[in-house]
Amino acid sequence: MNLANKLTILRVILIPVFLILLYVGLTYIALAVFIIASVTDYIDGKIARGRNLVTDFGKFMDPLADKMLVFAALIWFTESGVFPAWALVIVAAREFAVSGLRMLAASSGKVIAAAWSGKIKTATTMVCIIIMFLPVWSWVYWVCTACIVITTVYSGVEYFVKNIGVLSLENL
Repeated sequence: MNLANKLTILRVILIPVFLILLYVGLTYIALAVFIIASVTDYIDGKIARGRNLVTDFGKFMDPLADKMLVFAALIWFTESGVFPAWALVIVAAREFAVSGLRMLAASSGKVIAAAWSGKIKTATTMVCIIIMFLPVWSWVYWVCTACIVITTVYSGVEYFVKNIGVLSLENL
């Protein structure tokens, strides 16, 4: 197992640690764990591409680990009344839709690579989550919610527009 994949596994292991810290009230320690986990996402990608260590495991597990980390935080914020449920549904719908598109493409032997808009969406969401942990004015939560929703919708639409051929009748 290469270093990039080990960092991805570390990120997955940090998710329950992050949640436990949140639920016992150690919010700032949980935030530190979230930041560490988020940074591993950046580092493992750099290592995998820079050292030519891209693996099928990494292609599968890295985005899954990102989704699990982000959803853990967003669900906690929704439960806390900081992130609206409608926004969480939009984020979840985009993730399911893009994952379904990728599975449909894979069944035809095609691979849908991560788009820049998806990377921007992930980075924006992680930065907004970090900001939402800080003592900020209530309007900042709405700005963060808007940023998350806008980048989520844009990247989801872009995946479908760029890969509309996957939805041809022969694949349905």
